Amino acid sequence: MIKSITLKFGSAPSQQPLKLDVAPVTIFVGPNNSGKSKVLSELHEYCRTGDKHHSSVILDHVVFSDLAGTEIPQVIQALKQSPRTNERIQPGHIIVGKHNQRHQVPENEFVESIKNPNARLQHFCKWYLSLFTLMLDGKSRITLVNEQPATDLQQFPQNVLGILFLDDAKRLEVRRIIYDAFGSYFVIDPTALSKLRIRLSEVEPITHMQERGIHAEAVKFHADALNISDASDGVKAFTGIITQIVAGDPTVILIDEPEAFLHPSLSFKLGKEVAISAAKSDKRLFVSTHSASFVMGCIQSGAPINIVRLTYLNGIPTARTLPNSKILRLMRNPLLRSTGVLNGLFYQSVVVTESDSDRAFYQEINERLLRYHANRGIPNCLFLNAQNKQTTHQIIQPLRDLGIPTAGVVDVDVLKEGGKVWTDFLHGGFVPEASHAGLGTIRANIRQKCDATGKDMKRNGGVSILDEADKGAANDLFDHLADYGLFVVRSGELESWLKHLGAAGHGPGWLVQVFEKMGENPDDPTYVKPSGGDVWEFIETIGTWLQNPKRKGIPAGST
Repeated sequence: MIKSITLKFGSAPSQQPLKLDVAPVTIFVGPNNSGKSKVLSELHEYCRTGDKHHSSVILDHVVFSDLAGTEIPQVIQALKQSPRTNERIQPGHIIVGKHNQRHQVPENEFVESIKNPNARLQHFCKWYLSLFTLMLDGKSRITLVNEQPATDLQQFPQNVLGILFLDDAKRLEVRRIIYDAFGSYFVIDPTALSKLRIRLSEVEPITHMQERGIHAEAVKFHADALNISDASDGVKAFTGIITQIVAGDPTVILIDEPEAFLHPSLSFKLGKEVAISAAKSDKRLFVSTHSASFVMGCIQSGAPINIVRLTYLNGIPTARTLPNSKILRLMRNPLLRSTGVLNGLFYQSVVVTESDSDRAFYQEINERLLRYHANRGIPNCLFLNAQNKQTTHQIIQPLRDLGIPTAGVVDVDVLKEGGKVWTDFLHGGFVPEASHAGLGTIRANIRQKCDATGKDMKRNGGVSILDEADKGAANDLFDHLADYGLFVVRSGELESWLKHLGAAGHGPGWLVQVFEKMGENPDDPTYVKPSGGDVWEFIETIGTWLQNPKRKGIPAGST
């Protein structure tokens, strides 16, 4: 019934608030404290009451689809309940409800509210949509697999297990999904007579009667199966969500962190299955997640989905819809997939380096800055590595294209890279095309000056090998690149940092030595803590760019 939702802000303070045409699955991603869980709770409140809560800071309003007139009698028939003993019904009123929720409402007003929900929003939500809205957090999704009453089988089932017990097709669909995930057969055990409970069997029931009966063969079959109450929290959470989506009748389901308790492979399976099920059953599923695996599963399901990235930095909230086609590119590219680029969706910013040694070193430097000088480090930042400087743009560009602030770090010998490598580097940082030729000429001239010294620019000190005038030209070039989030190690290379520690070698060998000399025990007097200059200032400069809302190098309309 939800047609669209509008938030209170957009991709930047100057942009229009985000309006989202709702798909079967809407996924909210972003860094910690960006509002992912908050938007679910606000949407839940809206669907229950039709009111924006006084504490709402994200959700502005919701638009609902009108119900076709031919559907209204079916709705009333499904929801109309008989009065309880001694319950007085006012003239012109009916009782509508399901499970333990009941409302005595004026029949004519009820019909009008579901016929024109946007005109009678509060009545529509309180009397109708609240009955079909389900919010699942970590605790509630586990309790979904608890045993449930075995109500009168002559009546419409009053709980999920009752629905599955009577509906062979839905039960078999749940069984297929659970078997694919855990290698056990989902069955419903009625042998407690007054209760229904879930068991996981090592063998598939031969007939429906073997599962649904209470004769000796059925009792033996269920006795040999595992009661789900004895299964792990991961199995319970996965099974609870799947049973609710396949069998349950809520039209709006909100799940906060569905990946909780689950291994990444199970998160992927869950994302794929819930997206398929929501699309097939015409439900609207809203999810807040920190799991790249869950997002990948949803996308690979082929079901229509929306991905919304929320951020909150320096008091400024943003919301941006991420095109599925661009997310799919991150998943399909072997380099991007192998480096975990999709995890960048859940961080405030990303730093991309040339190699794994660079990544490990700069990440450690940042962690020590955050520990001892929090204002100098880069908070909530993911460090990733390419295979070399020639491939850094392949990671930087798609992340920035999604509005994720992403900085690149390369050694000074990037000056040697002309042609396509240099152009790709500039494209990765979204440096304006008009300046490429000029920057290329400057790069070539500075390289010639470095070569003329007879020294190796990378190993012998970077720009310091140049005279003052040429050094100034090189620094001007690097300053211009830094404006676009492309940072060059002006002293040469990774191994030029913290020279006073005396680490030798190159690459992984140097990294092992420098980490040993930096120390691992903060209480040891020789433990290296942040100081001024050197690599500490370099990381601080990168952080300044990443946290600057007016930074250059992010495509228009991004955060």
